[in-house]
Amino acid sequence: MSLVQLDDYGPWTVTPAPRRETDLQSLQARLFADLADFVGDRDGYAFFNRFDNMIAVTNGIGRETHERFQQRVRNRYPITASVGIGHGTTPAAALGAASEVLQDAGSAQDPDRREVIGVAGERAGPDGVTIAHFDVVDATGTYTDAHNAVDANLAVQRATTELATHLRAEHDAVTQFVGGDNVISACPPMERAAFDETLAHVRDTADVTLQVGVGHAETAHAAGQQAKHALETCRETGARVRQAADD
Repeated sequence: MSLVQLDDYGPWTVTPAPRRETDLQSLQARLFADLADFVGDRDGYAFFNRFDNMIAVTNGIGRETHERFQQRVRNRYPITASVGIGHGTTPAAALGAASEVLQDAGSAQDPDRREVIGVAGERAGPDGVTIAHFDVVDATGTYTDAHNAVDANLAVQRATTELATHLRAEHDAVTQFVGGDNVISACPPMERAAFDETLAHVRDTADVTLQVGVGHAETAHAAGQQAKHALETCRETGARVRQAADD
C-alpha cells in the first residue's frame, strides 16, 4: 500500500490568503486523476481518501516508479507530494507502515518536509491481492429514483461507514467509497462466511442491503477485474456474495 501526502498543503491553501474552495477542489480532482492514471497504468488501484492524503494498492510498483510520480506532481502543480510505501500481512498493516514512513519524516504541515519517499514493513503472507467490490442492491430503484438525493446520499454514506469500520476492525481491510453506490475493499483472503457476516452487519446497522464480488490475483487491477465480473454475476442471479474462485 502507498500513501501519497501533499506537502505543507494546509498552510499553502491559506497563503498569502485563503484560496477559493472551488479552485482547491479542482486541483485535488486533477491531482487524483493523475495518480489514478499513473497507478492504473501499472496495474494498481488508487483511492482519493481525503484528497490531501491519497492511497493506492501498489503491489509490484517500486520506489523509482513512485519517484517519477513525485516528479510529475512537481512539474504540473504548485505543490509537492511525499510518498510512503508500506508492506504488511494485511492491507491496513501495510498502510500503517506507509503512514509511519511519513510521520517519522516530520509533520504534514512542516514547511521543511518536501518529497519524502521511503519503504517500510515486512513482506509476509501469500502473494497477491484480494479485492472486494461492493454495491447497493437495486440502488437506483431503492434510493436514486425513490428518495430525495440528500437522503439517498446519506444512506450510501451510512452503509459505507459501517462497512469500512467493520472490515477494518474484523479483518484489517482498507475500504474506500469510489462513487455512485460502489465501495472497494483491499482485504486479506476471506472465507465466504466472513462476507456473509459483513453484509448482515451492514444490513442490521445501516438498513442497507449490499452485494459483493471478490477477486484474488497478483495485482490490484487483475483482482479488481475478477471482482467486477463476480459482482455482475450477483446482479444477474440475485446472489449476495460471489467469489471469482467459484467460477
